[in-house]
Amino acid sequence: MIQIDVEKLMLERANQGLTAGELAEKAGLGRQTVSRIEKGEAEPRLQTVGKIAKALGRRVEDFKKEEGLSPNG
Repeated sequence: MIQIDVEKLMLERANQGLTAGELAEKAGLGRQTVSRIEKGEAEPRLQTVGKIAKALGRRVEDFKKEEGLSPNG
């Protein structure tokens, strides 16, 4: 599993004008899978993040959670 920055993922999806369902279809995943990832209910495997990144024309590294940053700054 990989820690991803859900906000970055959702922002990129929105910037491309895609719904979660459309992204899921482009990535070859179930809509529920993408929805659960975005809600923080699931921690995706690297392969899954790779499919999402490819569907968005990005790299997996673009969605990795930054290490060492606290939520309070």
